[in-house]
This record gives sequence, C-alpha cells and structure tokens, in this order.
Amino acid sequence: MRLKTSLLQEPKHKELVSCVGWTSADELYSCSEDHQILKWNLLTSETNLVVKLPDDIYPIDLHWFPKTVGGKKQNQSEIFVLTSTDGKFHLTSKIGRVEKSVEAHKGAVLAGRWNYDGTALITAGEDGQIKIWSKSGMLRSTLASQGSPVYSVAWGPDSDRILYTSGRQLVIKPLQPSAKVIQWKAHDGVVLKVDWNSVNDLILSGGEDCKYKWSYALEKPNTGSVFSLAWSADGTQLAGACGNGHVIFAHVVEQHWEWKNFVITLTKRRTMQVRNVMNDAVDVLEFRDRVIKTSLAYGHLVVATSLQCYVYNSRNWNTPLIFDLKEGTVSLILQAEKSPTPRHLLLVDGAGLYVFSYEGRLISSPKFPGMRADILNAQGVSLSHDTIGIRDKSDEKVILLFDALSGKALGDGKPLTHKLEVVEIALDQSGPSNERKIALIDKNRDLYVTSVRHLGRETKICKLGSMVHSMAWNDAANILCGIQDNQLTVWYYPSVVFTDKELLPTTLLIKDGSEFSRAPHILSYVGTKVTLRQGDGSLVYSNIPPYPALLHEYSASARWEDALRLCRFAKDQSLWACLAGMAMAHRELTTAEMAYAAIGELPRVQYINFIKEQPSKESSLAHMLMFSGQVQEAEATLLQAGLIYQAIRVNIDLFNWERALELAVKHKTHVDTVLAYRGKFLQKFGREETNKRFLQYSEGVEVDWEKVQAKIEMELSNEREKAANSSVRSSVASRR
Repeated sequence: MRLKTSLLQEPKHKELVSCVGWTSADELYSCSEDHQILKWNLLTSETNLVVKLPDDIYPIDLHWFPKTVGGKKQNQSEIFVLTSTDGKFHLTSKIGRVEKSVEAHKGAVLAGRWNYDGTALITAGEDGQIKIWSKSGMLRSTLASQGSPVYSVAWGPDSDRILYTSGRQLVIKPLQPSAKVIQWKAHDGVVLKVDWNSVNDLILSGGEDCKYKWSYALEKPNTGSVFSLAWSADGTQLAGACGNGHVIFAHVVEQHWEWKNFVITLTKRRTMQVRNVMNDAVDVLEFRDRVIKTSLAYGHLVVATSLQCYVYNSRNWNTPLIFDLKEGTVSLILQAEKSPTPRHLLLVDGAGLYVFSYEGRLISSPKFPGMRADILNAQGVSLSHDTIGIRDKSDEKVILLFDALSGKALGDGKPLTHKLEVVEIALDQSGPSNERKIALIDKNRDLYVTSVRHLGRETKICKLGSMVHSMAWNDAANILCGIQDNQLTVWYYPSVVFTDKELLPTTLLIKDGSEFSRAPHILSYVGTKVTLRQGDGSLVYSNIPPYPALLHEYSASARWEDALRLCRFAKDQSLWACLAGMAMAHRELTTAEMAYAAIGELPRVQYINFIKEQPSKESSLAHMLMFSGQVQEAEATLLQAGLIYQAIRVNIDLFNWERALELAVKHKTHVDTVLAYRGKFLQKFGREETNKRFLQYSEGVEVDWEKVQAKIEMELSNEREKAANSSVRSSVASRR
C-alpha cells in the first residue's frame, strides 16, 4: 500500500497554508495567511474562493461540525470553527460568513475541536489554557492551565476525556473533576500535533524530535513544511497544508487482498487487478466511483465505492452483482458463508449496520440503544452465518448478540456480560447454530470462550489463555489461533474446556515467535495459513498442520473410524486429545475410551467404563455430564427420570453432604443411606459429627449398614429392570 500524491503546478494560495478540512469525501476547504478560504472540488478539479477574511484574521486551525452522529443528521453540519492568532475563534458558515467571533485566549488559539456529538467545542491556546465551550460559543469551563503553550488537543472516542500536549509530555484528562489524569513522556522534543482515533482507540503524535514509526510510502514533493494533515471521512484520501501555498492531495493505492489462490490489487482509485496465482490469469475490474472498502473471503469479492456495492463470485469476474448504498462511507465489511445457504455479508457505515445476501437483498439491520456505527471496527464486531456479535461501546463489559437473519436480539434479549472490559471479539464460523461459540479478549489480555445460545442455562465463560494480543478463527473449522506473549498459539479444539478442561494444554500447538517482529497482528486464518501484519507493516505467514481441520470434519459428520485412522497415522498426542474431547462431547464413549487410552489417561478410561456399566440411559447421561463438570445438570437429569437414589449418590460422591441430605428428606427416602455414608466418612478421618441437621436426623433414624446396602442393591436392580423394559418397548414399537 502506498500514497499517490498530486500537486498543482502553481499554488492557489499566495502565502503559507495553515489548515485544511474535508466537508465531504470529495470537497475540501483550505485556509491561508493570505486571508483566503478556498474550496477544492476533487471530482471537477475546480478551486473556488469562498471568502476573503479580514486582514487582522490569520487562521491557524479549522474543524467542521460533525455531520452525522449515530446516523442522525445534525442541523449545524454546515458550520466550522476557525481559530486565529488574535486569540479568537470564529464560528463560520459554509459560505464563509463569520456567524460569531469569541475572545477565547491571550495569544493565539492554536487548536479547536468539536466533540463527536457536536455538543461541545474545546480550544487550546498559546497561553497554556484549555477551555470547553458550548456549540453556541458560551464558555463552560477552563479544563487545564499550564505554563507552556498547548499546541494540539483531541477528544477521546467517547467525548468524556481529552488528550493534549504539554511540552514533551502527552496528557489525558477526564472531564470529571475527580478522575485520574494520565501523563507520560511521548517525545524527546516539543510535541506539536496529536490525534486520537475514535475507531481503534490509538493515539498518534508528532514532535520536534522528528521521530516516526514505520511508513508505507515516502514522498518528497516541493511543498515546504506541511503544517496540517486531514484524512477524508472514508479514509482513502489525504490533504496537506503546505508552507509554499500549495495544498497537496494523496490517495491510497496498491492495497492488496489475498484469499487462497487469488491476489487482488487496487491499482488506481477506480481500478482493481485480480490475479490467480495458480495459472497467472489476470482480470481487470473497473468501477464507476472511487473504491472505499474491500473484503475478499469465501469465494467472493465485495467492493464498496462511494455510491454502490459490487459483489463478485471468484468463478466469474465479469458479471458482478451491483446494488446502491444509502450512505456512501462504508467503514467495515464482514463476510460469512455456510454451504450451500445462507450466505451473507455485513456492511457498516455512518448510519448503521446492514446484513445483505450475496444477491444484494437486505436481510436485516440490527439496532440497539446508543448505537454509534461510526466507531465500530473489526475488533468490536463479528459475523457468522447465523449470529452477529457487537461490543457495546457504552459499557465495554457487554457483548450484544443478534440473529443475523432477523436482526433481533438472541434468546431472551439479555446481552453477554463479562467481568472486565472487552477489547476484541470473534465468532466461530462452523457447526450448527446451537453450538455457536464466541471468543473474547479482555483488557487484562486474557482469552475466554463461551456459548452464544445458552437455552436457559447459566452462562459459562471459560478461560483459554493469558497475554493474548490478537486472535482469529479458522474459516472452515472451529480452530482458534492467537498471538500469546511472543509466540503463535493454536487451540485445535477450544470447546474442550466445556467437556474436559484438563485436556486443553494437550490440544495446543505453540510456534516460536522469533520469526515475527514486535506486536504482530493476525489478519486471517484461512485453510492452513495464518496471515499476520508485523509492527513495521509487513506481512508474514505461518503454516498450520492440516490434520486438526480434518479431525473436525470427521467429528462433525460422525465418521469416528476415519478419525481414529487419522490419529493413528499422524501419531500426534494433540490430535488424540482433541479426539477424546470431541468424542465425549458427542457421547461417543467407545471412541473416547480409545483416545484417552492413547494419551495415557487411565483414570478417565476407567470412568468411561463405569459410565458404560450404568443400568439406564439416564444414569449414563448424568455421569457424562458429571465427567464434564456439569453437576447441577447431572442431578437435574436424574431427578427428572425419577432416579432419586442416583441423584443422592452423585452428591455423596462429591461430598456435597447437605445437598444429599436435603434431597433424601425432600423425597422421603434414603435418609439412612446418607447418614450411613456420612458416618463412614467421619469415622475414616477420626472426627465427630458437628452439623446440626445431621445430628437432628441421626436421633430419629436407625442406621443399619446391611439394610442400607440391600436397599441400594434393590434400587439398582429396579433401575436395570426398568431400563430393560423400556428397551423392549422401544424395540416392539420400532418393529410395528
């Protein structure tokens, strides 16, 4: 990716250009010390004079009132704030009329910025003060005062904090008076410019030490110093205010997208090249308008221009499906596919979220209170073929879950709530809807996974790892990869934490991260290839063995013999561990027994044999739930089947003595059994009974161990007989 710059032969301004600001994706205003405000139209290449300012106004900074907030148009979208050297800021209309001038600072007003909802204006001055004003220009408060000039200021993403420069330091100050101020040394020289990205929460700063972190492109045009830079709202174009009177423009070209054997390159603003690396076939795609956003996945290329959306099938690049867009600035495209249907994509723009089919039909448009589509990004939104997950910006502990086809909240409408703020979410892409999982990374950089659909059960959020900085699900199998510390970790079967969490460490692949530079970010995990972007912007790739994906495929289609053959062929302990977890999840006990035996887990093999010997299906199911740590579900299964003794015995085996006694008393059976086992337990440890409830029932109940044993044997015999009769009835019914 690089910037292609353009510059007129002769400058339009006669003096230094101090500031620039975009009104739309194709229109820019520039202000200069020649007192002129010019309007630049990039579609027609015309430049017109808007107004000549009074001779005593030397502009420094310009910022347009926000046009849209949460999809709603603002009345004052045609107004901008202009700061100047005379200590004033000027509220100015689009036609150049100064509506109001306000005495703001002693000395120059070095910066002025509207907050994201347009309810407040912040100014920073040469006098070292930072002030907050109403949108009509009334002073609300002086937020900070220091002994040196404040050269630049920016609002936080939620407009509840501000970031400003203080010599070599950067300062984050919350608007609440009692909140903690954060301050750190950012540069070795005076910090001159700062900005805070509302989408990815990153901070950018520039100072007199001339330090920068990696670059995509380097151009040295004849412009003099560049005093101000401004990106267009769609992020595809850049304008710079130059010291020699020029305004320099640049647009992004040579972006690359890869998927399997296709590489797509944006060669010009309206042109793409498609290359098939298998046969070197090349196709050229032309668009009517400028390309803004692109996504390539699942055999489809989705291109959003300023007015339309194009959907190409990789089998035919000649006839795209085209549909119009309501809002021109698409900020995010996500794709999902389930073979053969449904297949759909998610578009995010300044007004909302929209789910379209690949045929261009609008499927749904999820909405929620306080939605700000303009700040949603790929870390905070995730799509699968049946579910949409969105991190709630108003409460970052909350993840909102929607049905992709209806746009309605899942289940009872209650969101998923984590104990800490969530920084990244990702939905898995395979399997049935009732098994959909979502992975999340919280602010402590801990990685968790949980089910999306709980079916009335309590939410169970299980931890997979610590110090995880980036993650991605595989496109075809529910395998998760992540950057953990300085290594690439692959969780072959993350769902094993719900079945047998002690197997989790055995199911991991850990690759040394020495081949990566500092802070790599995972872009995708397609097939067996993980694509990462390093801290310097370069791409690196890492290959993952194909066997785990095959194992997932065999498990999903209940091909257990094939799964066993694969594990024997690969001779990999991690595969055997995955198979053990998968088999237990599908209640395939014979396969699970063989897999556990292969990794030397003999106690689990013995327990599986114990499950097989249970006299009824209900008992077997309950003990399988016990195997997975689902004690309450196991007890409920037994009680529902009328197996009271088995439910009591489960609690006795787990030393849940009070619950065992409670069940016995409630159902008026086996009170003596509970007391007998409790007595043997205390006797073994040489202790006396101190529990008041057990003392109370011990007085009125005679405990005879032989009678207890006989009663237990009778219970088990009755259960076997009932199970046998049920089996006979089922067999007769099937013959009929």
